[in-house]
Amino acid sequence: MTLAEEIKRRRTFAIISHPDAGKTTLTEKLLLFGGAIHVAGAVKSNKIKKTATSDWMEIEKQRGISVATSVMGFEYRDFKINILDTPGHQDFAEDTFRTLTAVDSVIIVIDSAKGVETQTRKLMQVCRMRKTPVMVFMNKMDREGRDPFDLMDEVEAELGIKVRPLSWPINMGQNFKGVYNIYKEDLNLYTPNKQTVSETIEFKDLNSKELEGYIGEKDAAKLREDLDLIQGVYNPFNVDEYLSGDLAPVFFGSALNTFGVKELLDCFVEIAPSPRAVEAIERKVDPMEQAFSGFVFKIHANMDPNHRSCIAFVKVCSGKFERNVNYKHVRFNRLMKFAAPTAFMAQRKETVDEAYAGDIVGLPDNGNFKIGDSLSSGEDIHFKGLPSFSPEMFQYIENADPMKQKQLQKGIDQLMDEGVAQLFVNQFNGRKIIGTVGQLQFEVIQYRLLHEYNAQCRWEPIRLYKACWIESDDAAELENFKKRKYQYMAKDKENRDVFLADSAYMLQMAQEDFKNIRFHFSSEF
Repeated sequence: MTLAEEIKRRRTFAIISHPDAGKTTLTEKLLLFGGAIHVAGAVKSNKIKKTATSDWMEIEKQRGISVATSVMGFEYRDFKINILDTPGHQDFAEDTFRTLTAVDSVIIVIDSAKGVETQTRKLMQVCRMRKTPVMVFMNKMDREGRDPFDLMDEVEAELGIKVRPLSWPINMGQNFKGVYNIYKEDLNLYTPNKQTVSETIEFKDLNSKELEGYIGEKDAAKLREDLDLIQGVYNPFNVDEYLSGDLAPVFFGSALNTFGVKELLDCFVEIAPSPRAVEAIERKVDPMEQAFSGFVFKIHANMDPNHRSCIAFVKVCSGKFERNVNYKHVRFNRLMKFAAPTAFMAQRKETVDEAYAGDIVGLPDNGNFKIGDSLSSGEDIHFKGLPSFSPEMFQYIENADPMKQKQLQKGIDQLMDEGVAQLFVNQFNGRKIIGTVGQLQFEVIQYRLLHEYNAQCRWEPIRLYKACWIESDDAAELENFKKRKYQYMAKDKENRDVFLADSAYMLQMAQEDFKNIRFHFSSEF
């Protein structure tokens, strides 16, 4: 297969949603269709002993939530599919925002009983900003939920995107009979089963009397009426509008019962974009270029608890990545080669010899990488758009066991490299401050330090409002600011100056008093 053919068959996408909408369950069922797993796991269930493939960290199994993005690749039909299952919980939104820079399209999962929720709105803003094509999966149709037309209206109003249903539910909850696949013109009858797929009947002529035999007179009449209404209200589906990020196709189903998922996947592989051009600071990088280029969008420590190793997740942006070939680490300006690059199935890894634009490759990391680093066949290229946001919660981190100082230091360094939180060292008293965007992250850090590094930490409160990075072209004014605000100054991991404001008023006064200083609320400046 030629380079262009290999790249064209790639489909790299993220699944995003509010917590509990069924994102990880949908991921499991997509893997089931790809033959990547043979029994789908549950995110939280007492009866099913197998946990979800993508939720493999111990804390994820206990809490029943995803706290880290996991990457899974598999073959389906003639396509190579890379799924990134992201955390839905807002405390881990930063991981999700970064993941969205590494994908070519997105599937949004919405709980049909709850409709659009806050986290979905925030993530959609990022998709709109990047013009990422979006598909919507209305989940949990086997439970009582809201009227499908109301849900469609809400998605349009709340997410600011036009929608077009490509499948339509026949009833819901107790009376759920199945979905009519508008895209393929066939009828899918529902039988609840967590592991297998229900019956599909080709159905071009909805006016045929046969329909009543399958779903009953009342539901047949309602389906015909709904489909007439859809034809009248929505324009015919246009693939180009979807690809430009202006139109979201909508599918209905129940991920838990493996229903409506195949329709979504079949349509997805046909219309979703293959790898797209990526904006670098220097130029636009076309995936079909011969030369390899890629960037690190995530670092994960301890994927294998038996080996204290970090893995850098690299999105291949162009060309072909090969094992044991020298590539340029742009920030270090030196060549590196990788003997054991890996492809992922969540925690399970296998060594790969090559990867193409659109793929995600794991590179063993001994402290060589940080988020945003670029690799290339030789060109100096810098990919942009991997921000770290200003944290909103802060605590001092203290060592609870003096005998384990080294382990704690190593744990903090590796976890901060992952981007789960940010470390600031107060210049006034030398104490370490951890900043996060959500309370849950403190618990995750404490848990992982103990279980992965055998180090105990304790948290001490500190009252801070905002951390912001500062810079100025006026060296004298910057020096004066640092002297006057000495007890509020800190350094981040990159040794950059950070101002820790303890109130909104203090920040506002600082901005008014020092006009030549720029205050940044994300580290990408």
